[in-house]
Amino acid sequence: MGRAFTAELSFNLLSIRVLSAKVLSISTLSLTLLSVSALGTSMVQAASEESLPGLSIEPLAENVYLHQSFQRVEGFGLVSANGLVVVNQGKAFIVDTPWSETDTAALVDWISVKGYQLVGSVSTHSHEDRTAGIGWLNAQSIATFASELTNQILHESKKPLANHPFALPQASLFDGKLEAFYPGGGHAKDNLVVWLPQSNILFGGCLVRSLDSTSLGYTGEAVLAEWPTSATKVLAKYPDVELVVPGHGNTGDKQLLIHTQALAETGAKQASAK
Repeated sequence: MGRAFTAELSFNLLSIRVLSAKVLSISTLSLTLLSVSALGTSMVQAASEESLPGLSIEPLAENVYLHQSFQRVEGFGLVSANGLVVVNQGKAFIVDTPWSETDTAALVDWISVKGYQLVGSVSTHSHEDRTAGIGWLNAQSIATFASELTNQILHESKKPLANHPFALPQASLFDGKLEAFYPGGGHAKDNLVVWLPQSNILFGGCLVRSLDSTSLGYTGEAVLAEWPTSATKVLAKYPDVELVVPGHGNTGDKQLLIHTQALAETGAKQASAK
């Protein structure tokens, strides 16, 4: 009888240990699942925080719209890029594509919904914040314009080319409603500005810095020695400018050109001193 009791006690203790191990395993699994769930939630939240703002389009002047697209740039964070849509007699023309094909498609959809016929685009230099939509526009059989120099750089980078290259230093576009002008190197060796004579608006692109800019921004492909002279040429060529649109940041008047000239002179001196 003592042996039977001892055996039964041992069996019960073993059962308790097995049950405890199962409970512990279930608890550990539950905690693991909760941790994975929490991690997944935090990753989704992080991804949401990292998502980019959508394309922005707003009126700038009569028959002129400002479009802004966004991208995260290493060393600069979230950056907006400016471009224009110019309208004349039911037709539309884009000055610089948005920063992605997705936003380019969204801009073209907006133009269509407004009832305008898109007849072309011009890119003011080869960087993606000006040219990312060229390939998409080409696929839609929309005329894309850029300087021969810009196309050369795009070709060397194995990127889509504008299907209507033009010679520098100047080109008339969109039935004379736009004038592309090359003042020389600056932010890039191929940077253009675009003049809208009917509204006295100058699209300065990345040659021109906004008033709140305290530096020249990205200068990895800049021609610092030419930038001050290029800014001076633009000031001299368009004395009647009323509104200036920089490649990034807020619009303003000709003070943006004067501010850019000062920044460029400082940048050129610093570069020559190295």
